[in-house]
Amino acid sequence: MPPGAAAITIGPVVSVRSAWAGDERLARHEAVHVAQWRRYGPFGFLRRYLGAYLSWRLRGHPHWDAYRHIPFEIEAEWVARTAPDS
Repeated sequence: MPPGAAAITIGPVVSVRSAWAGDERLARHEAVHVAQWRRYGPFGFLRRYLGAYLSWRLRGHPHWDAYRHIPFEIEAEWVARTAPDS
């Protein structure tokens, strides 16, 4: 798991730090990433995700700023924040 991350999704596998287990918003966020992996496949997902990240980094943005500009992260966070808690 990357330092500072609450969770990471690789394909259909979601790994969550124990401190975040049970967090419904995080679960919704990661579920969007699972859907993105399915929609684009491993190569397509990684090309888009890493390409967006590297594009922002090459423009001089620090890590977390570049991360927040990744379209897949924007989509996942939007869904996570706007969906009602169960």
